[in-house]
Amino acid sequence: MSSPDIIIEKLLEQRDVNLNLLKHLDFEMMMDPTEKETERIEQLKANTIDQLKKIEQEISFLSSQKS
Repeated sequence: MSSPDIIIEKLLEQRDVNLNLLKHLDFEMMMDPTEKETERIEQLKANTIDQLKKIEQEISFLSSQKS
């Protein structure tokens, strides 16, 4: 496996971790959180979505370099 392939694989793993985190945060929102907990959850969701966007951009960039 070449270096870009390994990096892409690690990025995909991180993407999966972030997607699972989003599912968990959505579940927490269903548990009637306090206002402070809701703010924390929303901030975590926003940060996680930003990370996902960066990961997807990096995967796209590395994939285009392989071609």
